[in-house]
Amino acid sequence: MTVGQKLGNSMKWLLLAPVLASATVAAEEPQDFDCMLEPHRVVNINTAVRGKIKSITVERSDPVEEGQVLAELESEVEKAEVALARKRSTMKAELMSSQVSYAYAKRKLRRFDGLLEQDVVSAQTKDEVETEEDLALQQIAQAKENRQLAELELARAIVVLNQRTVTSPITGVVVERFSSPGEFADEEALMQLAQLDPLNVEVILPAYLFGSIQPGMQGEVTPESPLDGKAYTAEVKIVDRMVDASSGTFGVRLELPNPDYKLPGGLKCMVRFDARTLAANK
Repeated sequence: MTVGQKLGNSMKWLLLAPVLASATVAAEEPQDFDCMLEPHRVVNINTAVRGKIKSITVERSDPVEEGQVLAELESEVEKAEVALARKRSTMKAELMSSQVSYAYAKRKLRRFDGLLEQDVVSAQTKDEVETEEDLALQQIAQAKENRQLAELELARAIVVLNQRTVTSPITGVVVERFSSPGEFADEEALMQLAQLDPLNVEVILPAYLFGSIQPGMQGEVTPESPLDGKAYTAEVKIVDRMVDASSGTFGVRLELPNPDYKLPGGLKCMVRFDARTLAANK
């Protein structure tokens, strides 16, 4: 290697030294990335059956609890069917009548047993009495089966009636209401709900951080104005397994507790990861 080449290499290292030094300092500083606060779940509420809407109990932005009644369809026919099925399931006359017939047939058979031994009645007559006893026993079994069927019909009628009541599957807020009482509920959604506790923090990260972000890690999330600029701690829940080749990025989802609904969904934010933690996971 000539003296000129050695001097050239030395000059290159001198020029690169500030860049490497700044990269080292940057690697030790926290890194901020754009993110978005989104509802944990968004649910369109439909009815299980068709019918005329009798009432809707919530308005837009109302808070709702899981299991809370949101709407009811007209259900007079279904209520009548439940009442009819309940009455049938409690009817005892058929079973009691069968039991009385069976008890009578047993007593009659005992009397004919004695008469047969005295040759007062024929074997054919005794056979007829035994058949009556068997038939009475079968009537009891049939009455019990009818009672069980009536109980199943009652359970079915209650299920059909309950389908006329729409309840909330989540705890959250009403985003939008699409229907009103008096309208016909069909395949269209009645309303849309959003679960805001926790919030999803969606962030797109550059590919060079792939492998550094792991589920369970924490990040500091700062929502954009008009909020107070306070940072909130969120936990990494999902890390995409694939890198998008066109953009050189991958997605990460964090969960941010929001029990008092202080933070709304739809806000832009910044998420900060500790650089030392990222380096340790690399």
